[in-house]
Amino acid sequence: QARPVESGGGLVQAGGSLRLSCVVPRIILSTFSGSTFGWYRQAPGRERELVARSPVDGNTHYADLVKGRFTISRDNKKKTVYLQMNSLKPEDTGVYYCQQSRSGNDYWGQGTQVTVSS
Repeated sequence: QARPVESGGGLVQAGGSLRLSCVVPRIILSTFSGSTFGWYRQAPGRERELVARSPVDGNTHYADLVKGRFTISRDNKKKTVYLQMNSLKPEDTGVYYCQQSRSGNDYWGQGTQVTVSS
């Protein structure tokens, strides 16, 4: 099982947008479709927190702080999970991690840095 790989982070001004992507190298479609994917973030000096989750049943979940601004989605054809982040705020700054969960196992990516300037 390869670990997820995140991309798309960067520096953006407050009010701007970024789209993060998460892929799992060599994953087959059935494994991708049968996995729950989540985006987490960790700000300096703070614990890692859930931002958004896309479970197998399709009932997405968002942290209250990002509701209405962030959208998690999947592209099964590309076997990619996205996190569209709009109306970004300085407090959204942190390292964003992709987590894949399947059959009781969790796999984490290395993270991608998002920095929102005021």
